[in-house]
Amino acid sequence: MAEMVTIREQDLVESIADALQYISYFHPMDYIRALGKAWEREANPAAKDAMAQVLANSRMCAQGHRPICQDTGIVNVFLKWGQNCRLESDKSLQDVVDEGVRRAYMHPDNKLRASIVADPAFTRRNTKDNTPCVLSVEMVPGDTVGVDVAAKGGGSENKSKFKMMNPSDSIVDWVLEMLPQMGAGWCPPGQIGIGIGGTAEKAVALAKESLMEEIDMHDLKERGPQTDIEKLRVELYDKVNALGIGAQGLGGLTTVLDVKIKDWPCHAAGKPVALIPNCSATRHAHFMLDGSGPSFLERPKLEEWPDISWSPDQDAKRVDLDALTHEDVRSWKHGDRLLLNGKMLTGRDAAHKRIQDMLAKGEDLPVEFKGRAIYYVGPVDPVVGEVVGPAGPTTSTRMDKFTDMMLDLGLLAMIGKAERGQGATEVIAKHQVAYLMAVGGAAYLVARAIREAKVVAFEDLGMEAIYEFTVEDMPVTVAVDSQGNNVHRLAPRVWQEKIAKEGIPA
Repeated sequence: MAEMVTIREQDLVESIADALQYISYFHPMDYIRALGKAWEREANPAAKDAMAQVLANSRMCAQGHRPICQDTGIVNVFLKWGQNCRLESDKSLQDVVDEGVRRAYMHPDNKLRASIVADPAFTRRNTKDNTPCVLSVEMVPGDTVGVDVAAKGGGSENKSKFKMMNPSDSIVDWVLEMLPQMGAGWCPPGQIGIGIGGTAEKAVALAKESLMEEIDMHDLKERGPQTDIEKLRVELYDKVNALGIGAQGLGGLTTVLDVKIKDWPCHAAGKPVALIPNCSATRHAHFMLDGSGPSFLERPKLEEWPDISWSPDQDAKRVDLDALTHEDVRSWKHGDRLLLNGKMLTGRDAAHKRIQDMLAKGEDLPVEFKGRAIYYVGPVDPVVGEVVGPAGPTTSTRMDKFTDMMLDLGLLAMIGKAERGQGATEVIAKHQVAYLMAVGGAAYLVARAIREAKVVAFEDLGMEAIYEFTVEDMPVTVAVDSQGNNVHRLAPRVWQEKIAKEGIPA
């Protein structure tokens, strides 16, 4: 029998910590190449600008070693553990891996946002170090340990879908039904992972694991699909993009860069199918351990990024938030590009819930909202020299149920990511205010527009506290205007018709 290979606890911890720091600021290069090609062929100016922001942000993060997105994700770790390897540790494998997560997220030079809450059904207390991760382990033949790490943002994870299908049901029809329902909160363009078969939990695990694979749709289409799975991938890729949803849901030619599928045998009576999207802040990496020490990932070269820069659109309207009036807001039309200047408040789930509770008790609020704009964001802590860490928008639909309450307080504008639900859109029209969309996946770039940041209420909520930001030329798009015209409903229809007539350029 071959001599056992010893994997030291410290080597696994250091390797995971390094990989999680790495993926916080380095996109996988296959994603960057695919997005660069999509940018080149995109015909919708709004979608093209959103992609340019993501690409420019990506290069800035690679250069500055700061997070691509303020939502630094829930950590998924997939271990393929060679059966001839032993872990030298008196801790559980979960505890060892979590120590790697802890070190990565608490790194003093690039502290990552802790988003994980314990006691999820009740108190939802933040664990403060982003542990525990979700760990999957498979024992395999061999003398090495293969590790895939991913950091999955809430915006894309929340759009996961699952269905226990009948054997004769169409997977294509179901996916095409789900994509429009997912909206833009998963920050397209990205990938979708599909798991088919097994049991309910196996199908979901397969979908998640498929997202670790390299983007190769361009090569697959060039050589032609050779298996039924490859044919299904190409069919879904073409049909999903023909929906016209586009980058950030603004309408356009590219909604997905690839479709990944893994399958597993299942019971004859059913066909479990899961769909999980990966967002424009897609973050994953792979490394191997062989007992010789920790593994550190090779840094990509900055010249590998497409030469795409972004600067504020000179045709955009400059807005003074400190002198904002109802008349100003009513003059904005859906699709207008704005550059925001002045002071805005921030607030997201926990702050909105606390405001609701205080109003129910008749308590005075610590902040005046009348005539203000609110930004749905939970920023990363700043490091030396920063006013605030990466501060991109969070998914706005989670604030829909609070919208009427907040607008009754006198808010004039809300800023967030992706679409609003129909109910919130009607409330916006009733109050004749506006909802503005910032680009998800461009958090470091957005943070460069923030000149000052201070906590003004609910400091105990950490990243969910209410801040006051002073911004300079912060780029946004009018997504819902004061008449209730919703760009996320209107633009994809236009592009769906356009694609049906003209097709998508190769």
